[in-house]
Amino acid sequence: MTDEGQPEPAEDKASEKRDRRRGDIFGISALASALLSGLAGDKLSQSLDSGGWISVAGFSVTVVFALVWAIYNAPIGLRRYRRWRAGTAATVAEGNKLRTAAEEAEQWLVSLGSDSGGMAAAEWFEQNEPRLRTLLLTEKATPGTADDVARICDALDSWYVVRRDPEELLTLSEFLGAVADGCGRRDLAELAAARAATAYRMLGDLDLANTRLGQSGNVAPARRARSRTAAALETRRQVEHALVHLAHAASAPVGNDRDEVVLNARDRLDDARLSRPGPDFAAEVAIHINLAIVHLYQQDPEGALDQLRPAAARATAAGDASGLAHAVELTGVAAWMLRSNHEARKWWQHAEHLYAEINETEGQARCLQHLGSAEVSAGRLDEAVLLLEQSALLRGYKSPTLTTYLEAAKQTAEPPEFPEEPERRTTASRLRQAITRWRLH
Repeated sequence: MTDEGQPEPAEDKASEKRDRRRGDIFGISALASALLSGLAGDKLSQSLDSGGWISVAGFSVTVVFALVWAIYNAPIGLRRYRRWRAGTAATVAEGNKLRTAAEEAEQWLVSLGSDSGGMAAAEWFEQNEPRLRTLLLTEKATPGTADDVARICDALDSWYVVRRDPEELLTLSEFLGAVADGCGRRDLAELAAARAATAYRMLGDLDLANTRLGQSGNVAPARRARSRTAAALETRRQVEHALVHLAHAASAPVGNDRDEVVLNARDRLDDARLSRPGPDFAAEVAIHINLAIVHLYQQDPEGALDQLRPAAARATAAGDASGLAHAVELTGVAAWMLRSNHEARKWWQHAEHLYAEINETEGQARCLQHLGSAEVSAGRLDEAVLLLEQSALLRGYKSPTLTTYLEAAKQTAEPPEFPEEPERRTTASRLRQAITRWRLH
């Protein structure tokens, strides 16, 4: 028995089975009565010409048994009907719950990183991310709800990238991969592998990132080779390949090896530009920004600015405050390489303000670190300490570069030394060491 005194489900089933058997007895009796009375009436009418009353009596008994059978089985049929309706309603409610959550998440995703509602969107994701994750885990994905599950995963994927949470991003990609396998959706498996590659790159495992990118390309269904979705996924893969190359460049020593991986990144970005499925401001902004990073690695700040100007223009046209902030931040880097230190500080201050407006704390912390390191270089140590500590507070940790500058600002260590000659190469070399912090994803 349950706490409410109701029979357990197993007892319910056994009781219903017994009731059904009793009801069936009346049904069988009605059928038997009809057959026997008809047969007896025929025989008597042939021999005695008096079978009419037998037929009437048999018909009456048959009707009585049939009525009793119908009345007895009515509750059983009603219970079955209610269970069927409840199961259908539960299935519909489950699908509606996922669809409603997917539509809501998609609406907020549009605002995430935008100049209209970016802060509100970040707050919404911060508050509702646990609810969305719980919904994904408790509501069973079916072929009919797989698209809604993918839409929720897409929104959370973008949020984890903004928040720089590769562990959650990897867990989510594995979940989507399981849904794809269970529902026979090759397109979702392709997308899940690409997302896993992003997570592994953010975790620093570049070999696994390349492996998952290869798996994503291999999974891509040939029948979708010319579709818009396939082109968008191909663009994503090419950009991710470029980012993996740039990550290799960040850890490679100066020389031919670094130059080679930077050129490989540029080739991938060119391929991404060609594979775009028509006009796409977000893709164009990402490609221009990462091409600018390639130019910074190549000690070509003028070339970087040539990429950053259209990136900023397209981001502004699309209302993409996040993309605009990235472009402004890197414009500051290019200005610093050109020894326009005052201009560089202005660009970083502007970028920090843009990041703060959309609650992108990682970008805001990077800009504060740029500004703090610039103050160390200028000898304004008190201002440097304030900026660098704010950067560490926003990030929740102190990176090795930040720690070096913070120790120098507190005069517990010597600031990094940069020889005066050759001027152009020295400045570029110093900034190249910090490009890892300035890289975008």
